[in-house]
Amino acid sequence: MILISLVAFLISALVAGAVVRWGHAHTRTYGHHMPQRFHAGHVPRLGGLALLTGVAIGWGMGVAQSMFFGDPASLRLGPWVGLWMAALMPAVLGGMAEDATQRLAVRWRLALTGLTGVLALTLLGLNVPRLDLYWLDGWMASVPWFGCGIALLAVTGLPHAFNIIDGYNGLAGAVALAVCLALVHVALQVGDRSLAVLVAATAGATMGFLVWNYPRGLLFAGDGGAYVWGVVIAIASISLVQRNPAVSPWFPVLLLIYPVWETVFSIYRKLVRGVSPGVADALHFHQLIYRRIVRGVFDDDISRRMLSRNNRTSPYLWAFTMLTVVPAVLAWQNTVLLIVFTVLFVVSYVVAYLAIVRFKVPGWIQG
Repeated sequence: MILISLVAFLISALVAGAVVRWGHAHTRTYGHHMPQRFHAGHVPRLGGLALLTGVAIGWGMGVAQSMFFGDPASLRLGPWVGLWMAALMPAVLGGMAEDATQRLAVRWRLALTGLTGVLALTLLGLNVPRLDLYWLDGWMASVPWFGCGIALLAVTGLPHAFNIIDGYNGLAGAVALAVCLALVHVALQVGDRSLAVLVAATAGATMGFLVWNYPRGLLFAGDGGAYVWGVVIAIASISLVQRNPAVSPWFPVLLLIYPVWETVFSIYRKLVRGVSPGVADALHFHQLIYRRIVRGVFDDDISRRMLSRNNRTSPYLWAFTMLTVVPAVLAWQNTVLLIVFTVLFVVSYVVAYLAIVRFKVPGWIQG
């Protein structure tokens, strides 16, 4: 498993370096007028290509090792891994097309992630069989389409959730890495080595991308990279719960509540303002931290000043993410505690958001 992760890391880092070296031709299509732009200069947004290549080669190596060069029972990988890749491709290719052209409309990206969700359900048999709520689980058993609907919503929506938090160097990548490592840990706890290997390879590819993304900001994940993280993590999370009754279905909920709630809250505030949820803005939580908390950066060069503020924004969100990752890993079997921490995070997020909007942030937090 370590060797597979290392290979995924090296391949991702090498491809990312090639994109940084030769991928500037498309960068000028990302205009300075974009509200979510918080960097100077032209930076390639094809980090998804590096992630996809690292993941694909890592998974392929795992299958080859399992089937031809080792004990098949050790990793328990097989041709079925290709079904994961087949489900992944529509969303990721659509995301990379948007990164390269900036011309793929939101509705088409939603349609492609929806297609990925349908493929995941049909090819992989994804389903959420339970919520560990006694008053609801019996009904879910008699209405199997409900669990399929939850799985479809997760696979379709999580890629866009990661895309929303992909605003600053190292933010989405570090969150994805932490989530992947948490999934690997729990998968190993329940003996699901095949799932652990696939997610570990994704973590390795993510680290290869981060070499170029943080702190220098030479490459962005773009829609394609966010979709790789979202789809793989969504499928892995549902599979972990579906295949292992010991894992609470609220474990992935708490683990992913930051990007999920950021998306839900963003849709809510846009609808309240009469704005389409598909319209980009600069009022996400991480953007408010950049504007109103990370201010103590002085440099005559505007590029270095923006890069420094950009890099100092992500650690605030890393710490915020640990408020969900740590308790999720510690209480992955305890549904009650997981629900309690999920609610606490939602309340904390709303309180923190309102405090920043109203300029009521304590001085010791501002940097």
